[in-house]
Amino acid sequence: MKIDAIQKAEILSKALPFIQKYSGKIVVVKYGGNAMKNEELKQNVITDIVLLSEIGIHVVLVHGGGPEINKMLGKIGKESKFVNGLRYTDDETMDIVQMVLAGKTNKDLVSLINQKGAKAVGICGMDANVITAKKLPGDDLGYVGAITGVNPQLILDVIEKGYIPVVASVGCDTNGHSYNINADTAAASVAGCLGAENMILVSDIPGVLRDPKDETSLIQKIYVEDIHYLKDAGIISGGMIPKVECCETAITHSVKKAVIIDGRVPHSLLIEILSEEGIGTMFEKKEG
Repeated sequence: MKIDAIQKAEILSKALPFIQKYSGKIVVVKYGGNAMKNEELKQNVITDIVLLSEIGIHVVLVHGGGPEINKMLGKIGKESKFVNGLRYTDDETMDIVQMVLAGKTNKDLVSLINQKGAKAVGICGMDANVITAKKLPGDDLGYVGAITGVNPQLILDVIEKGYIPVVASVGCDTNGHSYNINADTAAASVAGCLGAENMILVSDIPGVLRDPKDETSLIQKIYVEDIHYLKDAGIISGGMIPKVECCETAITHSVKKAVIIDGRVPHSLLIEILSEEGIGTMFEKKEG
C-alpha cells in the first residue's frame, strides 16, 4: 500500500506542469454521439470534467445527442433520415431535436456534473443568441444550420460565476427559427470565439488512422498545413473529414490545439490534458 501511495503521489507531481499550463485557461470539450452510449464511460468523462474544473481549468462542455434523438423519434414512430451523413430535419424533427438536446440530454449532463460536486449550468445556442445560424446551403437538409455567428458573453458570464457551461448545439436565426447544428461544428466555433487553449472532440474512435481497419495505426500529430495532403491520399476520408475540418477551423481561429480522443478509454480527458503523452490525434499549426 505504501508503494501504491508513492506511485500515486508521483503521478500527481508529474501532472503539476500541465495543471499550471492550463490553470485559468478555457478548454472546450465536445461530447456526444456514440461516445455517450456507455454509462460507465459517461461517468468517467463527467468525473474528468469535474476534476479539471476543480484544479482551475475552465471547461466548456458542448454536446450533441444523436442516439437520444433517434430514440425519441422511434418512440413517436418517425424514421430518422440522413443525407450524406447529416440528419434531415423537418419541422417535426426539429421540435424533437430541440426538446432532446436543449432539454433532456442537456439537463442529464448538468445533473451528472452537479452530482459529482461541481456546479453546472445548461444553456443552448438559442440562449442570448450564443449561436446564430442560417439554413445550411447545398443539399436540402431542412432545418440543419450553418453557423453565422457566436456571441460568447453568456458563456463567459457563466464561467466567471464559477459554473461549468453545458451548451446544447441548437441555434437560431434572426427570425427565431431554430436549427439543428452539428455539435463538432458548434464546438469549433465556440472554441475559436473563446480563444480556447484546447478543443477536444471526444469520439468513439482512437483518432485519425493511417489504416481505418487497424486501430494501432494512429497518427498522433497532424499539422493543419498537411491536412489536404492526407485527404488527397485517402487517409482522411468519410466521416473523419468533418471532424478534421472542425479541428482545422478551431486552429485557424486561434485555438492553440485541437484533439480527437477516444472516449472509450477510461479517463481519456485526463490523459490528454495532464500527461506528456496525451492521447488521440492532435492538430496544431507549424511553428513560424
